[in-house]
Amino acid sequence: MTETAGARAGARKNPTKGSTGVTVERIFTTPGVHPYDEVTWEKRDVVQQNWKTGATIFEQRGVEFPDFWSVNASTIVTTKYFRGAVGTEARETGLKQLIDRVVLTYVKAGKEHGYFSSPQDAELFEHELTYALLHQVFSFNSPVWFNVGTKSPQQVSACFILSVDDSMDSILNWYKEEGFIFKGGSGAGLNLSRIRSSKELLSSGGTASGPVSFMRGADASAGTIKSGGATRRAAKMVVLDVDHPDIVEFVETKAREEDKIRALRDAGFDMDLGGKDIVSVQYQNANNSVRVNDAFMRAVEEGTEFGLTSRQDGSVIETVDARELMGKIAKAAWECADPGIQYDDTINDWHTNPETGRITASNPCSEYMSLDNSSCNLASLNLLKFLRDDDTFDVETFQKVTELVITAMDISICFADFPTEPIAKTTRDYRQLGIGYANLGALLMATGHGYDSDGGRALAASITSLLTGAAYKRSAEIAGVVGAYAGYARNADAHKRVMRKHAAANDTIRTQHTMDKDIHRAATKAWDAVVKLGEKNGYRNAQASVLAPTGTIGFMMDCDTTGIEPDFSLVKFKKLVGGGSMQIVNLTIPRALRKLGYTEETVEAIVEYIADKGHVIDAPGLKTEHYEIFDTAMGARSISPMGHVRMMAATQPFLSGAISKTVNLPETATVEEIEDVYVQGWKFGLKALAVYRDNCKVGQPLSDGGSTAKDAAADKAAGVAADAAALAAGSVETKVVEKVVYRPTRERLPKRRSSQTTSFAIGGAEGYLTAGTYEDGRLGEVFLKFGKQGSTLAGVMDAFSIAVSVGLQYGVPLETFVEKYSNMRFEPAGMTDDPDIRMGQSLVDYVFRRLALDHMDFETRSFMGIHTAEERQRQLETGSYAPSTVDDEDTEALEDEIESFSQGVGASSPKKTAEAAPKGESPAAADAVDHASEVKSGAGAASAREISGDVHSSAELLEKFQGVSADAPMCMTCGTKMRPAGSCYVCEGCGSTSGCS
Repeated sequence: MTETAGARAGARKNPTKGSTGVTVERIFTTPGVHPYDEVTWEKRDVVQQNWKTGATIFEQRGVEFPDFWSVNASTIVTTKYFRGAVGTEARETGLKQLIDRVVLTYVKAGKEHGYFSSPQDAELFEHELTYALLHQVFSFNSPVWFNVGTKSPQQVSACFILSVDDSMDSILNWYKEEGFIFKGGSGAGLNLSRIRSSKELLSSGGTASGPVSFMRGADASAGTIKSGGATRRAAKMVVLDVDHPDIVEFVETKAREEDKIRALRDAGFDMDLGGKDIVSVQYQNANNSVRVNDAFMRAVEEGTEFGLTSRQDGSVIETVDARELMGKIAKAAWECADPGIQYDDTINDWHTNPETGRITASNPCSEYMSLDNSSCNLASLNLLKFLRDDDTFDVETFQKVTELVITAMDISICFADFPTEPIAKTTRDYRQLGIGYANLGALLMATGHGYDSDGGRALAASITSLLTGAAYKRSAEIAGVVGAYAGYARNADAHKRVMRKHAAANDTIRTQHTMDKDIHRAATKAWDAVVKLGEKNGYRNAQASVLAPTGTIGFMMDCDTTGIEPDFSLVKFKKLVGGGSMQIVNLTIPRALRKLGYTEETVEAIVEYIADKGHVIDAPGLKTEHYEIFDTAMGARSISPMGHVRMMAATQPFLSGAISKTVNLPETATVEEIEDVYVQGWKFGLKALAVYRDNCKVGQPLSDGGSTAKDAAADKAAGVAADAAALAAGSVETKVVEKVVYRPTRERLPKRRSSQTTSFAIGGAEGYLTAGTYEDGRLGEVFLKFGKQGSTLAGVMDAFSIAVSVGLQYGVPLETFVEKYSNMRFEPAGMTDDPDIRMGQSLVDYVFRRLALDHMDFETRSFMGIHTAEERQRQLETGSYAPSTVDDEDTEALEDEIESFSQGVGASSPKKTAEAAPKGESPAAADAVDHASEVKSGAGAASAREISGDVHSSAELLEKFQGVSADAPMCMTCGTKMRPAGSCYVCEGCGSTSGCS
């Protein structure tokens, strides 16, 4: 966010009861100028294919987007959110239509319901909301984009909580209500604990079926419905109280089904997620969670017994060993990642409406927790948009945007449609909202904070506190204009008590640096205003904030990280305008390194290393104490499980709801470790927690595992049968096969050959490098002389030189040696006297980089990130290491592209690029512009590289670096491997999610 934007913000009167409406402040926009007129628009062709089958699954040409929106963002928005049949006049053709469809609906409703103090305020609200959406500052949740402004029901909520009672009518109604919610593009959760257990009797004298049996029908229904009319699979949550007599059956249900998946897979059936045979396995469409209370957790700690109670009269039916039951919960989670856990007493201690009813369940991703038969519409802010160019956080603008967005979210309840009348009544009476954020992981890295560090947690806590404080402050202001929510009067004391709890939690934050101190100071003022205004006006909303997965909308905002998650990996997969793809080092990495005080030369060397290795371990010049800043969710330096739990604990006291997040554990994790995570989550005051152990769900990771297994089994059976038949017939023929042995041949250098000797100094030590070549210029021998060394070192260097020389003469490519020996780290190391290689990690690192520059072609060494000083200078000036192929006019346009992209993803005022490749320009020039605009990282050599055709996402790119298969499902739409987003999965290729955001 620019400083100018914050400076343009005008003063706003605080509305009080009796005011005619809310006065809207100017934040980003320019008086007299529409936000659309401040950006450059371009037309793109969106063609989406399933890479496995080659089938085109979507095509719309000539869609209009701002030039600073990434290819991925425009593709996902076009395919997911544009309404109208493709190829008809009713089809939306650009982002302007989409934003106008939504924003103008909000403005109209705001006017009709008396939210604005004047027509000018309504217009300013329209422009500010448009600007923020256009510039990816925030996004509403997906159902808003699906439904608002269309002829369909105006369903705006992503999250629903249902209820079910102990009757067949209620159970069948549950199935029906879920179906309508899934059809509208949302997810639902509910608690089944009211249904009597299989250990209790029916009124007729028979034995009850129990809640687990009824889960089968709901699971089958969910498996047949695609949410949003073909956008994604249904998402649902099923909760059961820990004192329910069927709790053990519930806990072990999905673990037993996972055993079935293993057996069927091994028998050759296609048990992949979305595979044709997976439908034979039950309970796969829901997340399961156990609702535990403090009494149970204390019994676990003390090792005492715990009573399971009747659903009819509350009497104890049987007692169990609490530790044994917790062990079964942890073991099931170890086996298949289900069930998660929800902490009932903590949830209800922060409940603003206890007089209306308890909170018994959550939405599918566990971030929304409220009354039964209620809903919540979500929106998320892009935190990186509030980081200024000078690496300071724009606190004032962040607070104003939060107030703007919460106003819009509350307006949406006025016109929204709901799937059932009970949900409609509860939502209109309590007006639950869920504002949150994305890109926390990227913000922490860019500002030099480790995700699992006191500084990182202090910054996250301060931001979250300000977010919720600003939201409730605006909620109290709106209550002074249009009144408090209908259920406030009976819950006023409880609501005010929870506000005081939030404010008290804010006082416990221990800030570490200037950035979080400034944010915390603003949060403290906001909470003071919340308490005072709430006493006077009440509150417009029973809930204000959650931390959602932000899967699809995260891509819409071009976020590097989703929700509260850390960065997934340091190197990302990136699509190009021309249809190709690259791997690119995260833009936040060079920014973080500069923030930490590293020189440009060292930044370039570190980025080179990351581009090659995918991690920072042993990166040249990087201090070990800075490693933690670049820790990621997956990879060589992944964040520890308790690091995730501690981050959740830091932010939870400042949220109305909870946090959608899965704590990842390595495959080697034990059942006891998972149990400890669940216990620590309770002690830390979390509301909910889910875990995932790598490779625990064997049915999901590989897209062709089922068919491959089947083919292998068939081939093996056919081979055994054929051999048996041949032996029985006595017709086995003996064959003589000539054995051919291939051996390398040494090509010696001629007796008289050319050579070149280079003197060098590294880390203060001097040496000489002599390289001999064949007549055609190929390198054939290397000799190293290292000054002022002992006889032992001299002998070792001679032996090393001979080994390399013989290898070269036997045909080992020079690039193989360069790949193996560059970045090797040992003393002497440091600055060199070579203008092309200013920093060497070791003697051999320098030598092989020098050999690469002298004897390898530009394309090969460029792919390895090795460039001359002249080439690096050219890259800074033109965005390309290679000699320019465009004329002066094109170069100027290219420089504008580079400047725009190097400022960061989605800069607020990008340079014009739509005309960078004018009509009649050579294809090479146009390609150069597209390549530069999509690839430039501003980090130096090798930050972006071409990528092989077998990689289609960042998850698959991480597999390439790790050498192991990532444990994630394949997207059922485009075949791309998905990656985690909160407690869900999201597809980078098409934006499909397994959750409800």
